[in-house]
Amino acid sequence: MKKPKVAFFDFTCCEGCQLQVANLGEELLDLLGVIDVVEFREVMSEKWEGDFDVAIVEGSITDAHGAERIKKIRERCKVLIAYGSCATIGGVNGMKNGFDLGEIGKYVYGSSYHFFPTEETRPVHDVVKVDYFVNGCPIYLPEFKEVLKAALQGIPYHVPDYAVCVECRLNENVCMYEKGVSCLGPVTRGGCNSWCVNNGNICYGCRGMVSNPNQKGMKDVLTRYNVPLDQIMNKMGMYNRCREKK
Repeated sequence: MKKPKVAFFDFTCCEGCQLQVANLGEELLDLLGVIDVVEFREVMSEKWEGDFDVAIVEGSITDAHGAERIKKIRERCKVLIAYGSCATIGGVNGMKNGFDLGEIGKYVYGSSYHFFPTEETRPVHDVVKVDYFVNGCPIYLPEFKEVLKAALQGIPYHVPDYAVCVECRLNENVCMYEKGVSCLGPVTRGGCNSWCVNNGNICYGCRGMVSNPNQKGMKDVLTRYNVPLDQIMNKMGMYNRCREKK
């Protein structure tokens, strides 16, 4: 029985999610036992010219070239997985959407900016059909493996739609607000096992907002701990400038 052909691609991103997969270690060898990786720039130099079963895409779409390239990849694959914040919600690249694109170009490239045309940042699903999503910056590997298993079996994977706070409580974490720092856990989509908070960091909202955030509850938290709403909105903008359409 032929193993399904899988290819990894990157667009505008830091490629950190690819490194997460590359760092699976022995588990990566197990993964290679069930799939045939035909293209993966971080770990191999070969290029695949034919079609493939699964395309795993990192990075957001930020220019016309990227938009055309992702459309061609979509045509070549049966299933497309968007993974990482840049691909699923626009990620940190979306911050430029809050500024004049011409001014951004001049700031980055100086007088040569017109050689580097850019567009508003878009998540992959704003350009082509996406079949599965793996959120996070970087991705949470247990979730990635679950999504890949679902894709290979042709069964749905339901992205969690509850707040990170749920997982924090299950992990018996002390609330970051109790420690005197603001956190986006109350409005951010879970599924990462409150990874950052478990390790002493705050939630930065890299998984996107829950579809129906408890706005009243969040405002009550901010009032109780005397945190300005603008401060939270600025933090949300780090990953969530792009409009979500899932």
